[in-house]
Formats: sequence, structure tokens, C-alpha cells
Amino acid sequence: MAENIENNGCSQRDSAEHEGYVKARRSFNLIWKERDSAQPKLLEAILHKDNFNRAYKRVKANKGAPGVDGMTIEEALPYLKEHQQELTTRIYRGKYTPSRVRRVEIPKPDGGVRKLGIPTVIDRTLQQAITQQLVPIYEPLFADGSYGYRPNRDAKGAILKVKEYAEQGYTYAVVLDLSKYFDTINHEILINLLRKNVKDERVVQLIKRYLKSGVMENGVVIETEEGSPQGGNLSPLLANIYLNEFDWEFLKRGVPCIRYADDIVLLAKSRKASERLLESSTRYLEEKLKELSSRKCCQSIKPSLERIKVYARGWLNYYGIASMKNNMNDINGWLYHRIRMCIWKQWKRVRTRYRNLRVMGVPQDLGWKTANSRRGYWFTTHTVVMNMEMTKERLINSGFYDLTTAYQSVHINY
Repeated sequence: MAENIENNGCSQRDSAEHEGYVKARRSFNLIWKERDSAQPKLLEAILHKDNFNRAYKRVKANKGAPGVDGMTIEEALPYLKEHQQELTTRIYRGKYTPSRVRRVEIPKPDGGVRKLGIPTVIDRTLQQAITQQLVPIYEPLFADGSYGYRPNRDAKGAILKVKEYAEQGYTYAVVLDLSKYFDTINHEILINLLRKNVKDERVVQLIKRYLKSGVMENGVVIETEEGSPQGGNLSPLLANIYLNEFDWEFLKRGVPCIRYADDIVLLAKSRKASERLLESSTRYLEEKLKELSSRKCCQSIKPSLERIKVYARGWLNYYGIASMKNNMNDINGWLYHRIRMCIWKQWKRVRTRYRNLRVMGVPQDLGWKTANSRRGYWFTTHTVVMNMEMTKERLINSGFYDLTTAYQSVHINY
């Protein structure tokens, strides 16, 4: 197999056997004797040179950091050319043990952290090879309302589906966000779900070993009794398999269910649910923009405006399809006011404020009176003088991203 990899191949470092590794309940010898079952060639298809090469190319394209062994993507290729036959043999014999997953924490926008698991490059390649063979099995089984981590499906498609239902009269929604979903997947339930459609027990046991491989965080080894590391190539597919019955359950009840990974929208006819959804989504956008335009972030106004532009543009690329002109006008007006207040805070001293107001054309007496105002920042920056001089045109020329204009240009394309 290694001779056929060349520049598109992959490599595998032989991971050490984990001391005290939890053994499968059933003998691997018995499992391997049962390989001539309903899917006798599934493991063979996973380890086939063409599938493995394609998996390595995908891992290489995704780039990514090394795992616990420190091996980079570039270093993996020559290693596998030398050791891949040995690796393949160990997998066929059931003797392969995945390496620990290197755990890192990534800050989340809400102030928390997301635990990301980074498998070794070799384990990522093998996981990708497994995924490529399981996707054709599961794609026909997934509900039509599932859009996360699936071929030719994305978040925009999910939004279009919601819009389609809305046009059919489903104008209210309940939104569910499963907290720490990837970290709390029950292994036993997942393995039983896999066995319903994956009849090659060797593959099931290999996946189980990945789930039980453990993590290494700050040099400390932690056994994994639940969850699937967010960051592994196999995890997104396993997450969809785990929630597929949830999707079908609500469809059986006649409730439209749109899901993107662990973000779920149930469409119904409850006005209270829709109001709660609108309030929470709008509040989230306002809070994010407030954070980006805070005094702490606005030591220099232009970098802050650029951060707001980047965030707002990304947000509109996903949600610009929705009909929310009035909401965008309200948020846009609030953000203009917020930026004016941020600029006013930066000027700090009376003389600085007076000088800048004069530069903008404010008469001497009115400028001095405004600069000496003892009213609050929010009140002062909403006066006639400030609205007339700190105009939208001036702010836009300074780099302000007008949400209303941007929304109209995006929304018209749908």
C-alpha cells in the first residue's frame, strides 16, 4: 500500500499499547472469525490503498496541529511508506490501539471554553478513512432536516429549509442548543446504534477503541468514559448518528425539525416560543456588538470598527436570508449611537472634545457647551449636535459597516 501513496499518501506512527487499556468484552479472536458477515469487506474497504490515500489528502488539506506524538502532517508521509504494512497488519489482527488525544481549550464568545481534541495525524487519517466508508451507509438513513457535517449541505441550506417551512405557515420556532453535546455522548448507546447498520464488528470495535482512547491534558492522562473528542475526523459523523433517531422521532410526530450538529430548531405554532427565539437571537447580536464596541476594545476606533465589520459580515452571510428589515434598522441605529458614545469616551478631556467638535464645524459657543456637558455619555451622544456632526456618512468614511445597507445587499440575492 505504501508504494502507491507517494505525494498523496499518508503515514502512521506506531502508537504504543496503552497500559491498563480497557479490553472489549468479546474476544477479538471471535470477532475476527465473524468477519464473513453481512459486511465482510468493510474493514478491507477502509484500509484499501485508494481510500486511505484519499483520507490522507483530506487530512493534509485540513492542515491542523500534531497530536501527542508531535508528528506533523509532512512527517507522516515518509513514516508510513516505511511502516504502513505493519500498521495495516495490526489493525486486521485487532492489535492496534489509538494514541491518546491531545486536549486543548479554545475560548468561546460567551466567556466559556470549548474543549478540542487533537488526535495524531495518523489517527486522523484512519478516522477519515472510516468516515469515507460509513458516509455512504448512513447518508440514506439520515433525516432530511439534518444539515450539519453532511456532503453538499451547510448552514445556509438549513436556513433555506426553515424559510420554506415558514412560507407554509410554520411561523414560530423553538430553538434547542445541546450543552457540551460532543463531551457527553453515551458510548454504550452510540455503539448499539452503530451495530444496527455496521455489521462488520471489527469496524465497530475499532471505533469503540477511538472513543475509549483517552485524552492527555497538560501531561495528565484522563480516561474517556463518555463523549467523542470535538476535533476528530470521525466525531461529526458519530454525532449525527447519535441524534438521527431524535430527528426522526419529531418528524413522526409531525413536527418539522431542522438540525445543524447540536443546534436544533423545532417549528411549531406557539407564539410564545417565537417571541422567545426572536428575543434571544437579537439579544445575542446586540451583546456581541456591544462587546466589540466596548471602551476596552475601542482604544483605537478604527480597529474596533474593523472587528465589528468582520463579525457583522459573517453573521449576515448566514442570517441575511431571513426577513428582518425592521430588526436590522433598530440594531443599526443602536450601533451608530454606540459608536458615537465610544468616540466621545475616547476624547475624554473637555479641550479635546471642544477641539474635535470645532473641526467638525460646530459653532464655538455650542461646541464649548457640549464639551462641558455633565450629562451621561449615552445622553450626550444622542443630542442634535452630535447627530448632525457625527453623521452616518462620516462614520462610514471612517470604516463603519452599515448593517442596513449590507443586509439589503445580501437579502436581495435570495
